[in-house]
Amino acid sequence: MKIRQAKFEDAETLSQIAFAAKSYWNYPENWLKIWKDALTITPEFIEKNEVYLAESDGKVLGFYALIVENDKVQLEHLWISPENIGGGIGKILMADAIEKAKSFGATSMEIESDPNAEGFIKNKAR
Repeated sequence: MKIRQAKFEDAETLSQIAFAAKSYWNYPENWLKIWKDALTITPEFIEKNEVYLAESDGKVLGFYALIVENDKVQLEHLWISPENIGGGIGKILMADAIEKAKSFGATSMEIESDPNAEGFIKNKAR
């Protein structure tokens, strides 16, 4: 597995992973429709932000996105494809996101997580 910066052409794949990962938690379909814009990763979003993905054998396994503003970094996305949830990829991506944030001079990272990720954020991302 390797982690690389996302390219414009990755936008559709990243959007599919975000939707699939959110759907994994059995949210009602109408809620997923409400979240459509928030879960859609556009080429413009990739251009304006720090977006990184994990891939193996050419397949994207998950990704994260950081929004950098001065010394503050916001973790905007961290999604793992459902077939890879529980395999440690999220922990690896979170550790990489933390290191990237530090490299940008961040003194803090804001994280708004899904209720289903609360255990991950508290226990695994340390």
